[in-house]
Amino acid sequence: MALPALDLLAANGYALTLTGRPWAADLFAAYAWSAVSLAGSRWQHVRTLRNTGVKSGLLMTNSFSTALEFRLAGISTTAYASDGRSWLLGKAVPVAVADHMVEHYYRLASELVRAAPTIPPDINLQISNHARKRAHELLSAHGAGSRYVVLCPVATGLHRGKVKAWGGFERLCRELLESGLHVVALPGPNETATVRDALPGAIVLPEADLSTFSAILEDARLVIANDSGPGHLAAAAGTRLISVFGVTEPQKTRPWSSKATLIGTANGWPHYEDVRAAIDAALRS
Repeated sequence: MALPALDLLAANGYALTLTGRPWAADLFAAYAWSAVSLAGSRWQHVRTLRNTGVKSGLLMTNSFSTALEFRLAGISTTAYASDGRSWLLGKAVPVAVADHMVEHYYRLASELVRAAPTIPPDINLQISNHARKRAHELLSAHGAGSRYVVLCPVATGLHRGKVKAWGGFERLCRELLESGLHVVALPGPNETATVRDALPGAIVLPEADLSTFSAILEDARLVIANDSGPGHLAAAAGTRLISVFGVTEPQKTRPWSSKATLIGTANGWPHYEDVRAAIDAALRS
């Protein structure tokens, strides 16, 4: 959801060095940006940041510790004034709590440019041809034809004490298989057993890197997902998406895509029949 903000900076002449978890380098492999993975202790993070030679930073995390690391690395940082960290920042930006997360990041990046255009309605993640080739080989090796639908049944953690995963995926998987579609799932780390239990009969692919995952999502006829990382990745890849909500806030975390259909609210899961009707309409179109 930070990609429109990164695109804004790149379009305004900034040379970007992305720092964070190792998966970020793979996700943005099709871009000309540098990527540095932060691993180990805090002091190792500081050393890695200092070795980049970068003196100006934009911090999209909200924690005190990340602001401290940037400060100790000698990076003058623009970031939101959260978690009591304003004194560590070069420029502290007031938080607007009503923002969607895409707007939240975009508004922060706008602090570094003279005039920011309207946020585009779609994220448009760039995916390399190499990732598309890996995706095609993986799908072919497991017998997934061109008429495949991707189901993303896992949503880790709780939101205000409530499970974030919709309970209709097992029934949906069975009915889609009965209709002649190939149902494909690509688990995240340590999710294979959970996905197999949730989607009996589906083609459960082995764990893959994020760029390959993105290419698999890009070529699907349809993706059905919880409010989760895979759902947002499908939206970024430009895939038609059914996004099922039940406990999280759509106004903050809905998929940022003109091809996404949102079903449900933060106050309860939708009826199965409503989700199925949205799926059937999307498949017909």
